[in-house]
Amino acid sequence: MFKKLMSTQLRPGTVNFGLLFLRVTIGGMMLTHGYGKFLRLLDGNFKFGDPLGIGSELSFVLVVLAEFFAAIGLIFGFWTRINAFLLSFTMFVAAFISHGDDPFSKQEKPLMFLAVFLVLMFVGGGKHSVDDKIN
Repeated sequence: MFKKLMSTQLRPGTVNFGLLFLRVTIGGMMLTHGYGKFLRLLDGNFKFGDPLGIGSELSFVLVVLAEFFAAIGLIFGFWTRINAFLLSFTMFVAAFISHGDDPFSKQEKPLMFLAVFLVLMFVGGGKHSVDDKIN
């Protein structure tokens, strides 16, 4: 039993379930950040930073697209790698530009999100995803 538990062999069933679990949990967590921003967007409140120098309104719309819509796509495994890339870019900007001068405690959360989104970008959504069903 212990030997099986400590095995380094990848089993397709457990890997695919792990990817499903990872997508749903991390996508749901990101969705909680994006939902509030999405509601602000609907209210016309575009007040936001301008970390890339493209304008605060455009920055805000892009963040909403990533943190709300890309997170939903990630949960379902729809365009997983593209959505994971968009979310990775957003978290990179959050960690290194928006919070670049802040202590590590402020950078930690976006860095953790970034790490998970990069894994999903490289690995994909797995068997239990919309991507798998349409390919």
